[in-house]
Amino acid sequence: MNPGAVMLDVSGLRLAAEEKERLRHPSTGGVILFARNFESPQQLRALTREIRAERPGLLIAVDHEGGRVQRFQEGFTRIPPMRLLGERWDADAGEARALAEAIGYVIAVELREHGLDFSFAPVVDVDFGSSGVIGDRAFSDEPTVIAALAGAFVGGLTAGGAASVGKHFPGHGYVKADSHVDVPVDSRSFGEIAASDLYPYGALIANGLTGVMPAHVIYPEVDDQPAGYSRFWLQEILRERLGFGGMIFSDDLSMEGASVAGGPAERALAAIEAGCDMVLVCNAPQAVDGVLEVLKGRPVDPARIERMRGRGGRGRDARYASAVGAVREATA
Repeated sequence: MNPGAVMLDVSGLRLAAEEKERLRHPSTGGVILFARNFESPQQLRALTREIRAERPGLLIAVDHEGGRVQRFQEGFTRIPPMRLLGERWDADAGEARALAEAIGYVIAVELREHGLDFSFAPVVDVDFGSSGVIGDRAFSDEPTVIAALAGAFVGGLTAGGAASVGKHFPGHGYVKADSHVDVPVDSRSFGEIAASDLYPYGALIANGLTGVMPAHVIYPEVDDQPAGYSRFWLQEILRERLGFGGMIFSDDLSMEGASVAGGPAERALAAIEAGCDMVLVCNAPQAVDGVLEVLKGRPVDPARIERMRGRGGRGRDARYASAVGAVREATA
């Protein structure tokens, strides 16, 4: 059975009986893990094995960007916030690029050896200095620097056997409001957004970016719907103008920024009809079953799923040891 269009979460360190049943639902396509799902490296490997035993084809992912957003700690290399790379760029661009690639490689190797396919990274939002929820998760305030560093980061992920997901398309860095708890509105024109926020996406797509996650942000000068519900942003701009052929994941539909479409089922349908391949439903177990049912029979392109699968990677080899050393030295 091919994976479906819903990525859901699980409650604890092992699968509950009802969660096993949900994993077997034809609409389920993946599982996103959180800090609550992690106790130790051994337990995490057991959990990912348990998930794959229930449904071998599912994608398993996590938010593992570094800095404030790193769900797994013990047994994993501590990853710095991406702003550190932008600061290093100002001193030595070549060193910063090498460190970005090393970080991507370390993340990929460590996730892959614990049974995960990828992290929802890199964040390619431009740091306009106004967004607290983005903040030091962004590489830089310069689109060309973001493109270079995120490109090296993606190269490291790829070399380590993991896919990549650029977020939050077309950009979350300009607005002050946090889409987890509000409905952000970005009043800029399309031209302003294209000249800054879209630049890194064009460069990354040309160099193998495998996934994109749109923002729960409304750009009223362009469309009255948030980007994740907008055919203009997802079809006309991302697919057609930028030529992206990979997976589009909605951001979590339980966030307040997604609420403009109605209830959970309406949100899921709006995202899929706009052009998302897979929707995320997190921290809302009461909503998952309805979303699974409403998206039954909504196939996901198998080629896009396949591109998101982990490739095994090279393990903890000499390159990994060197990369870990570089990361630790940078954060000492």
